[in-house]
Amino acid sequence: MAIHFSDIYRRDGTLDREPFTLWGLALFLLKSQLDRLIAYRIFHRPWSFWGYLVPGESQSINGVPKSAQAFYLTLVAIALPFVYIGIVMTVRRLRSTVLSVWLVVFFFVPVVNLVFFLLLCVLPALDPATPEEAVREARRRPLLDYLIPDSTLGSAFAGVVTTVALSVVGTLVATELLHGYGWGLFIGLPFCLGLTTTLIYGYHARRSLGECVAVSLLALAISGTGLLFFAMEGLGCLVMAAPLAVPLVILGAVVGCSLQPMRSRQTDLAIVTILLFTPGYMTAEHLKEAQPPTLQVVSSVEIDAPPEKVWKQVIGFTPLPPPQEFLFRAGIAYPMHATITGHGPGAVRRCVFSTGPFVEPIKIWDEPRLLKFDVTENPAPMQEWTIYSAIHPTHLHGFLVSSGGQFLLTPLPGNRTRLEGTTWYRHSMWPVEYWRIWSDYIIHRIHMRVLDHVKVQSEAQDD
Repeated sequence: MAIHFSDIYRRDGTLDREPFTLWGLALFLLKSQLDRLIAYRIFHRPWSFWGYLVPGESQSINGVPKSAQAFYLTLVAIALPFVYIGIVMTVRRLRSTVLSVWLVVFFFVPVVNLVFFLLLCVLPALDPATPEEAVREARRRPLLDYLIPDSTLGSAFAGVVTTVALSVVGTLVATELLHGYGWGLFIGLPFCLGLTTTLIYGYHARRSLGECVAVSLLALAISGTGLLFFAMEGLGCLVMAAPLAVPLVILGAVVGCSLQPMRSRQTDLAIVTILLFTPGYMTAEHLKEAQPPTLQVVSSVEIDAPPEKVWKQVIGFTPLPPPQEFLFRAGIAYPMHATITGHGPGAVRRCVFSTGPFVEPIKIWDEPRLLKFDVTENPAPMQEWTIYSAIHPTHLHGFLVSSGGQFLLTPLPGNRTRLEGTTWYRHSMWPVEYWRIWSDYIIHRIHMRVLDHVKVQSEAQDD
């Protein structure tokens, strides 16, 4: 393999995959470090690798504030020579393969250009001495014939690497660009992961169902590890998503296994269609902007004390002991204490959780029977398990929101009280009924932590 400086500016001839890959990575690292230097040192602005995938205020010219125009104009000026070099290298690389040079247009498509770059890094070059007729015949063969190795291990590796990369990128697009946690992410992506992995793995030879499922689950496990490594998700949310994702990956593998082997141009089209379906569906969900339903959780406890005593603990309870439940020790936000400012409707109750306070203006003050309130501020629902000091995935901000709550005190015979706590909430994660299993359980455990504490304190009060 010969590497020449002229590889990055020559417009004639062809370019093999090894120099194309090395120069591409080197130029990307150089460009990213220049951007970082300009952002931090010159303009004193934050910059991240994810900015190349998920543009922020630079997404459109009209959206750039005047204070940032000089910054982005500088970035554009720095980018121009890299764009020229990228086009030249891509055209020369395409000439050496079975692909048409017109595919250079993918160089300009965000996210897709990363997949396109990976494709050009692995696609083998045609022999320069190949007769023109043989070249035309080669270009009529399915593209995947050149990309997927014949061996069992090689085809498994190709399937896993391809779907892992696309799963991580697909998750990034859904959560950071489209700000959505919908059917496309939790249903479409796992199913397509299992299906695509199996179609690639079984492209050259029929594989057993067990092998297809095993390779697909391996791809899922590595995808989850990638989300942890790139600080896109924490372990807690991945564990909660697993019971939904694993069966869908297996279903995709079963469907893919029944279709193998599909060594034809139709397979190329099928895989491309599958890979485009999920981001397309995610975009459609984003444009539709479905409104989440309001959900309700009710919990109760019976207390050996009259309502008058219980009421005093409800409006503002003393600090709770540290939680012993695994759920809260694992990072789910838990209540610590509550205070109230004022008296009657319009008073403000603050229930302080481990991640911050709920601010609860009182709507109904019917002492000692009913305390009903709105919720105007919500803290994060959890602290994610992560290898980093802290991460802030999108779902921690505005995706699980309490809209109101109440405490209902019902007198019982024997100077006792039934204390019932209710929370009305919504979450913007689909399918709603699956995620409701988790959210209802979590909110119920939060209720019981408070209700049990109120019970202990109320029963311990002196007459």
